[in-house]
Amino acid sequence: MVGSYKVITLCGSTRFKDEFMEAQKRLTLEGNIVISVGLFGHSGDNEVWTEGTKEMLDDMHKRKIDMADEIYVINVGGYIGSSTRSEIEYALSTGKAVHYLEESTQ
Repeated sequence: MVGSYKVITLCGSTRFKDEFMEAQKRLTLEGNIVISVGLFGHSGDNEVWTEGTKEMLDDMHKRKIDMADEIYVINVGGYIGSSTRSEIEYALSTGKAVHYLEESTQ
């Protein structure tokens, strides 16, 4: 399995930290390069909520999408918040494939 690797950026609500970690592990073991979030604001990383930080992180995540071949949406229970919806729309507008943890939402 050495060679060319697909790059996947994880997107979704940071309240699903455990699911992010599990998806990162699984997708990595499947032979992908996985880019994830740097902080989990809804799971205790309170630095996210300091002035200007969330906006910076949202913009940074779109740059992570730019580096990826596709995105993988962590949509536990079908939940997709406004930031994630924006990331999905951005990915689609730049020609990226979009895959979901729970396919029933699309």
